[in-house]
Amino acid sequence: MAVFNHFLAFFAGQSRYAKREPCPHNRQNNSQLSQSPEPIVQTLNSPQRHFATLPDPRRITRNKLHALEDIVMITLCATLCGQEDWVGIEDFAHEHEAWLRTFLALPNGIPSHDTLSDVMGRIDKTAFSQAFSAWVQEALPSLAGHQIALDGKTLRGSARGAQSSVHLMTAFATQARLVLGVQEVDKKHNEIHAIPNILAQLELKGAIVTIDAMGCQKSVARILTDNKADYVLALKENHPNLYEDISVWLDDCDSQGYVRQTESVEKDHGRLETRRVAVSTDLAWLAQRTQWAGLKAVAMVESSRHIKGKTSVERRYYLSSISDPKKIAQAIREHWRIENQQHWVLDVQFGEDDNQTSAKHAASNLGVIRRMALNMMRVNDESTLSMRRRKMRALSNVGYREQLLCRSSDLI
Repeated sequence: MAVFNHFLAFFAGQSRYAKREPCPHNRQNNSQLSQSPEPIVQTLNSPQRHFATLPDPRRITRNKLHALEDIVMITLCATLCGQEDWVGIEDFAHEHEAWLRTFLALPNGIPSHDTLSDVMGRIDKTAFSQAFSAWVQEALPSLAGHQIALDGKTLRGSARGAQSSVHLMTAFATQARLVLGVQEVDKKHNEIHAIPNILAQLELKGAIVTIDAMGCQKSVARILTDNKADYVLALKENHPNLYEDISVWLDDCDSQGYVRQTESVEKDHGRLETRRVAVSTDLAWLAQRTQWAGLKAVAMVESSRHIKGKTSVERRYYLSSISDPKKIAQAIREHWRIENQQHWVLDVQFGEDDNQTSAKHAASNLGVIRRMALNMMRVNDESTLSMRRRKMRALSNVGYREQLLCRSSDLI
């Protein structure tokens, strides 16, 4: 055991954080965040005070032994340290009870894993999502100049029998790599109904919002325009007449060289991809143009991929309130960061797809907790460590754990 503890201490870099000052607001950001528009997110404070104001779903009885704030904070701290199920979260709390007592009341000790799961499942999912957004907005009150990608993600492990999987809609700041908001999609509806709700949680003025075909709706364009935000919306056959009109128009104009274009070439590991973006601001011919608020351009993206002697060509079409081809091309390319910098990380590093939590709102609320942990690891640690190593370090190193939570402690 002593050898194992010595290995953990070495791996987690105990000495590096022994004298760390908490919450370094004036530190330099890493290279990726430094490319983000102002204001740059330098620190995410502990969300504990936001948990303290959550409505408690439990009745006041003698069986109510644990504070709601304590239960949520235990879940967050354990998730930061790599625990992915309720038993692991309880075990983490028992092993680190002395540390938890430095900022939690814990009047009746550590809650059982059944209590943790039950209470997290009963917390109102809307109130929890709003608390998340309010916490992020403290660090990033304005989104002007930022790109916000909206996309849905299914928590496949949450399905039980006839009960379908939980589906979460997420807003993601692509340059800052920060999750801004989370909204569960009602099982009786689809993403169309969740998008206005998540947009309502954000200060959109001056931002560029990108959404896939499900979000290509007149109502969404109106919301964004009313909030003085720009948009790039993917257009597919869910609008058959509009899709046919625009695709035929752009293909014809492109073949005759009548549209502005920008082109980029990417070569990597035997793959050669040429991406060409053609944009037309001539919309006088489009009968539906007045139905789409703020519409200034239609765009076509042609991706030509050459891999191992085989070539494939794909064309996609977009509606945009932006007329600059380079800005449209960048926005389309940046949109996919939500896939590889959020969805992929949550599945591979946090086990989200494999997690079988399903009771009441537990899957949705635990999804919010994971996104809190992801934000903290990205903003409150400027190192280049992998997520796996950050979780290992958080588990074994109190000083580093405090750094992620951005709270002072006599234990640092």
